[in-house]
Amino acid sequence: MAKYSTGSGGGSSGGSCELCGESNVELQTATVAGAELNVCADCVEHDDTDTRATGGDDRSRAERAARNTAKIHDAAAADAEHWEDGADYDDDQLPYLVSDYADQLTEARQDAGYQLAGLAEEAEVEEADLLALEQGRATQAGVGGSTVAALERALGVDLVDE
Repeated sequence: MAKYSTGSGGGSSGGSCELCGESNVELQTATVAGAELNVCADCVEHDDTDTRATGGDDRSRAERAARNTAKIHDAAAADAEHWEDGADYDDDQLPYLVSDYADQLTEARQDAGYQLAGLAEEAEVEEADLLALEQGRATQAGVGGSTVAALERALGVDLVDE
């Protein structure tokens, strides 16, 4: 069982690793999660200041995380086939909806004589998004503002709280 450092001293020989608990090993000082520990050769890879894991540069953990996040977003932007044509997802956020938007939408659809699939086809929106709106779970389903706008036009209702 690992023991936790009280912050004493640097590397030594013949002690116990403060991370994994291995005994009688050559120890090195490492900073792990902000704490200085005496660790064995196997555990030194967890050193926050170890530059081997970053290819020799001195970037902080936060900088590496930011770079990795940016790479993910860049890859998603490069693969735009699955995005709706012409949609600007930065500007297509769900607007504030009136408090009873689900009931208003359902009533307007029924009054117009549409089934879910028919209205979705007419308004050129995903049926799943229409269903999410009618069930009052637009935010959880990630329905975009363009979907709400298309349904407002198709049914002549106001769902956005201005």
